[in-house]
Amino acid sequence: MLDVIPSNDDVEAFVNSIPWLGILIAVVGAVFLSLGAQLQHRGVEKVEAAHGTGEKAGLSGGQLLRLLARPSWLFGTIMLGLAIVFQLTALRFAPIIVVQPIGIVALVLTSLLNARVSRVKLARPAITAILMCVVGIGVFVTVAAFYATEHALEETQLIIVLAILGVVLLALGAAFAFFRKRLNAMFYIAAGGVLYGFVASIAKVIINRVTLGNFDALTVVGGIALLLALGLGFYFVQTAYSVGAPDLVIAGLTVIDPLVAIAIGIFVLGEASATPLWALFVWLVAGSVAILGVFRLAKHHPQTHRRDQPGELASLR
Repeated sequence: MLDVIPSNDDVEAFVNSIPWLGILIAVVGAVFLSLGAQLQHRGVEKVEAAHGTGEKAGLSGGQLLRLLARPSWLFGTIMLGLAIVFQLTALRFAPIIVVQPIGIVALVLTSLLNARVSRVKLARPAITAILMCVVGIGVFVTVAAFYATEHALEETQLIIVLAILGVVLLALGAAFAFFRKRLNAMFYIAAGGVLYGFVASIAKVIINRVTLGNFDALTVVGGIALLLALGLGFYFVQTAYSVGAPDLVIAGLTVIDPLVAIAIGIFVLGEASATPLWALFVWLVAGSVAILGVFRLAKHHPQTHRRDQPGELASLR
């Protein structure tokens, strides 16, 4: 009778062998990401309107402090914090190339929410774009769930990720220092997306190492680098909200973040080492369909052309 009762090790092995739990957790995180982005944009928009200087050179320190007085921004920040917690939890149960693409769900939710708030119907091109996102990501994640592999990560892999991050930080810092007043929304969106992609990648390595008991000085350095990338990415995203449309910000982040994380997962972490050639081809096609859908949605969503419409979120001031 006792033989049929699974041990804790058996239960853990079963859960870890099926990434669907990680997928479900990531979807919940995407919901928080969508709502948080909407509310944060509302807060940044209010601060810009009341205390803006007219120069699109990024948020100043005073503006960042004033955001703390905006309930909408605070609620949005809490939701984004929950989104990060759910994402990191999902990485415990599934490979990064399975978890990260699910962030595009946030774009779909954002589009539907914007349509609801602005009280306009989605046109056929926008609906087609949403379907492209859903189908593309659905196929990508389904194939990845069966063929993506995880294994013990070595110190060399974390060092490589940190070294690449160091180069990226130097490049972004130089661009920001020398060309700050000439930078547009796409720079801040791309910078935030790249840094968030590194956050997910470093977090995956740290979770893997801690789970295996490899908590050492290098792991601590990785944690510091993660917080640095998260902080800078957070600033760039807030600035993107002040100089760009929320649809564009979400669309850019849901493409760039997963692309960076997936590239690291495949080429550095080796999560696609056991993937057959046909599955790689399916990934390429499905990913391309989803990315095309993102850009079509950013172009055709009615909220993109109706920024002056009052929304229900305006009451959260």
